[in-house]
Amino acid sequence: MGPVTGSLAARRRSLFWRIHFWAALIASPFVLLATLTGIVYIFTPQIEACLYAGLERVAPAGQRLPLDAAVAAAQRAAPAGFAVLAVTPPAAATDAVRVSMGPPAPGADAHAHAGHGQPPAAAAAPRPGPAAARLTLFIDPYRATLLGSQREQDRFSEWARRLHSRLLQGEALRWMIELAASWMLVMLLTGVYLWWTRPGLSGMPRGSARGRSAWRQWHAFLGVLLAALSLAMVLTGITWSRYAGQQVRAVRDWAGQASPQAPAHLHSMPRGRPPLGWQQAWERVQALRPGAAPQLVPPRGPHGVWRASSAERRHPTVRFDLVLNAYDGGVLYAAGWERQTAFGKATAVGIPFHRGELGPWNQALLFLFAAGVLFSLVSGWAMFFRRRRGGGPGLPKLLPGAWRSAPPATVVLGIGLCLLMPLLALSVAVLAALELGLAQRARNPGRSA
Repeated sequence: MGPVTGSLAARRRSLFWRIHFWAALIASPFVLLATLTGIVYIFTPQIEACLYAGLERVAPAGQRLPLDAAVAAAQRAAPAGFAVLAVTPPAAATDAVRVSMGPPAPGADAHAHAGHGQPPAAAAAPRPGPAAARLTLFIDPYRATLLGSQREQDRFSEWARRLHSRLLQGEALRWMIELAASWMLVMLLTGVYLWWTRPGLSGMPRGSARGRSAWRQWHAFLGVLLAALSLAMVLTGITWSRYAGQQVRAVRDWAGQASPQAPAHLHSMPRGRPPLGWQQAWERVQALRPGAAPQLVPPRGPHGVWRASSAERRHPTVRFDLVLNAYDGGVLYAAGWERQTAFGKATAVGIPFHRGELGPWNQALLFLFAAGVLFSLVSGWAMFFRRRRGGGPGLPKLLPGAWRSAPPATVVLGIGLCLLMPLLALSVAVLAALELGLAQRARNPGRSA
């Protein structure tokens, strides 16, 4: 499709300009906040490496002790009543062992199976209690000594995540970020349309352009240049939003694209043999997934199972889930990249990419993206205020018949987006009422005065 001409094209451009302006007006403040907080978030690995070097890094000293020794050290140091929820063994020689511990959930009995003669390594692990109470203990794997402890909610990464997704306000402001993401998608789509259909379509901005013309050319050029990346960031953000995310997950499940899950009924049979210890379970996972960096979750009770999943985020294609018999390490369930659905693969790559977890190249690309977004926001508002100083209207002018000129495909797409994103639908209804009021006022200027 190329540029179109004629009065129909003019009416459509005036319509898309109007929608683009409303989208920018709604989304800009929140996109600005999300971009600035996102820059902080993507550099979390480097920040945490400086903040927590004393907890997460150790000096190698001969052979590592069995993982059971590190878990036992964490159990001795944990508050009374806490039990092991998960353990992340060291992936490198300088890594500490991370032991996640917490109180049982209300009604859970951490000693429900104490009479079955289980050793500590396979003792019944309670269901996790509130996330705010969970504690990570860092253990030196060579000396089985405590390096320190930290509440999971106190980590910088958790603070940065809450700042980026909800401005540190719990659920109270989460809807605002979702609303901004919805309108940012509209802003992106209408911006691409306006660039594609503008007269004299060309590539790079002209160096001779000055003033508002230069702002407009660079605004359009960078917006389109970053369009694919912007679309990826918005869509991946929407997948874990509150309301639109529910809709996305419903469509995913309806289409049979949910990620494979281990059956709930899997269990182990004792059969007269002792359960695997932490070291044995780790070695079993290493044999099944060589080179993997797993997180281990212990069995609950004598018929519980070992669960292992990938703790590595930089390489989505090597992520896995394993369920093992607690006594002989037999594989009860295994799923890796090859069993993922198309939607599962897209999110397994897209979400870590959104978070900058795929490595330094990912962080650098997102930083450049953030800079481009900031320029687009600044240039857009610069054009608006220049137009106002020049005596131009605050709202882009609508040509007669503009709303009726909307392409059918655009109408269908708009309805689909509103069905998928409830907050977008609600705000569209408010804007529609506002537009009707403005139209009525324009038709009866004397009466409105």
